[in-house]
Amino acid sequence: MFLPINKKEMLERGWKQPDFVYIIGDAYVDHPSFGAAIISRTLEAFGYKVAVLAQPDWKKDADFLQFGKPRLGFLVTAGNIDSMVNHYTVNKKRRRKDSFSDQGVMGKRPDRATIVYCQKIKQLFPDSAIIIGGIEASLRRLAHYDYWDDKVRNSILIDTQADLLLYGMGENSIIEVADSLNAGIDVKHLTYLRGTCYKTKSLDNISDYVILPTYEEICHDKRKYAESFKIQAANTDAIRAKKLIETYQGWYIVQNEPDYPISRQRMDDTYDLPYKRTFHPSYKYIPAIEEVKFSITSSRGCFGSCSFCALANHQGRTISSRSKASIIKEAKLLTQFKEFKGYINDIGGPTANFYQPSCQQSLNNGVCPNKNCLSPRVCRNLNIDHSEYLDILKTASALPKIKKVFIRSGIRYDYLIYDKDDSFFRELVQNHISGQLRVAPEHIDPKVLNLMGKPTKEVYLQFVKKFEQLNQEYKKKQFIVPYFISSHPGSDLDSAIELALYLKEINHIPLQVQDFYPTPSTKSTCMYYTGLNPDTMQEVFVEKDLEKKKMQRALMQYGFPQNYNLVYRALALANRKDLIGYGPNCLIRPKKR
Repeated sequence: MFLPINKKEMLERGWKQPDFVYIIGDAYVDHPSFGAAIISRTLEAFGYKVAVLAQPDWKKDADFLQFGKPRLGFLVTAGNIDSMVNHYTVNKKRRRKDSFSDQGVMGKRPDRATIVYCQKIKQLFPDSAIIIGGIEASLRRLAHYDYWDDKVRNSILIDTQADLLLYGMGENSIIEVADSLNAGIDVKHLTYLRGTCYKTKSLDNISDYVILPTYEEICHDKRKYAESFKIQAANTDAIRAKKLIETYQGWYIVQNEPDYPISRQRMDDTYDLPYKRTFHPSYKYIPAIEEVKFSITSSRGCFGSCSFCALANHQGRTISSRSKASIIKEAKLLTQFKEFKGYINDIGGPTANFYQPSCQQSLNNGVCPNKNCLSPRVCRNLNIDHSEYLDILKTASALPKIKKVFIRSGIRYDYLIYDKDDSFFRELVQNHISGQLRVAPEHIDPKVLNLMGKPTKEVYLQFVKKFEQLNQEYKKKQFIVPYFISSHPGSDLDSAIELALYLKEINHIPLQVQDFYPTPSTKSTCMYYTGLNPDTMQEVFVEKDLEKKKMQRALMQYGFPQNYNLVYRALALANRKDLIGYGPNCLIRPKKR
């Protein structure tokens, strides 16, 4: 049974009042790939009554009033994606479709949804507790550069006036919050919980903390912004991190230490909850369900440390994974659905082949605060082992009714190539690719790759060579589809031309190109805004000229006729007209007279 989404469904359950009203910016999809489903089902499992208010009309009061005042408080999330990323392209143009809304219709949620929803609650229920969470709140928990406003914005706690913010995945902390409120503790006294942030007027009862540069300082001094980011990045591990304090005029924002990674048993329990695994029947179709309906989450967290990714700041660098028994149980469950055609789309996580923690030291002492596991070179302590994940794939593939298990959530190819045992690589090529393997080298230029936190070109080429060898050995016609990012900090026209020449060398022109998108709380966004590498405080080139950004993008698709003029101007500007002609290395032909 779905959780109630309106007053009628609540009354049919015999409830007079819910414990929590959960306001979400997505349509209601009861699937464990959706954070709101996990939080609401977890609360239900612990005996709490949760009413789901999905995509309410924020311009009217009726939707917000229908359940009345909840007994314990309101939970608010913008949804699975930051609402601004959901609404706008990197060129700040309005997207046409919202995959998390009924039939993909855009406009079902406001910009900065978490703020707007909280403002409405404050207006209608001024004395009710408000707890915010999800990716939008989690990555905006402290002051942050906002690409769409092109300025540094407050902590979202200031703008929402919420009482408490839960960052990270939240299953543990939401139950601690619920139990505390249920015990009669006022929300303003919930200052001691890991994985939470709150605002306060005084630091009298707080100890063992680090003071960040003030909001005013980071607004006026980009170096201070970079310094603040570096401190925050070094305090994302549950074992090593300290409390962080950010000062505003009249307020302090306190970020408590991160919550501990979820245990394997607890993670198994989470994915064993009674999800309906589809969208509420009041909708016609939610496009976002398509990719995940027959996919299985095996792990969380990522020690890859890509600079443009916020995973470390949200899920952490320590891997949490489910047991083999739990994953196989879910695989068997999926085969029972009438729409199941025999194919599991994915068994993976943020990075599919990260199934275990990076090393024993990270479990005992926490992950290294100023050192990455894989870049700029592989750490000698890194535990490189695919055996457990390989066993899971083989067992799932052998189940009745399953024809194929694919891996679509991404392979970290450097971790794969560093494994001296190539059993997993062989299994991958033989049985888990649907014709094309998507991997993300992201760039070719060494200075750009270093800023991205990605392995060198040589490692990628080593992976490609091995992939081709295995395909030839097994008589497979499978191809690598590489993803690249244009205009990332550090990338200039010379870098873009180098990438274009590599694409010509491998005879590949990508159909889709991703321009660098500065999203909240990533290292790359810090570099984009400040022009500084926060690790070294050295200056970083950042391309912000719109025309030159278009040139970098066009160079990656140099063969498209519509890009000819942009590519020509880029080559002329970079003094590389030697690449205009009829030679084997030329990117484009001369202009016709």
